[in-house]
Amino acid sequence: MLASGVAWGVYTLAGAGSANPLRATSFNFFRTAPFAGLIMIVSIASSELTLYGVMLAMASGGITSALGYTLWYQALRTLSSIQAGVVQLLVPVIAAFGGVLFVGEFVTWPLVIASLLILGGVCLVLIARSKTV
Repeated sequence: MLASGVAWGVYTLAGAGSANPLRATSFNFFRTAPFAGLIMIVSIASSELTLYGVMLAMASGGITSALGYTLWYQALRTLSSIQAGVVQLLVPVIAAFGGVLFVGEFVTWPLVIASLLILGGVCLVLIARSKTV
């Protein structure tokens, strides 16, 4: 998780100055393709591939992730580093409620309370930041 967080931070800082978010995202996907291929080769023996599963993986990784990263790079143009760091904390809330909407997950009290705490914290930081700017 630590490595993932650091990688996302580096990715975000690198993308903040991107003149063309779609081109930058495409290039990043192109650069990671050899690593993905290597992981696939190493793990193929223990994998069970189906056409449906491969299609879902391609749609998830190649389309929705690329779109999300492109939108993130676009949004970074209007956010400070602090704002970007805080706004990305919304991702788990969005993912959780996406699970409720799209895959039949249940809304539970812990989900509601955690989401409200996250949203409240994000709002506090953004409001405080806007008053100091």
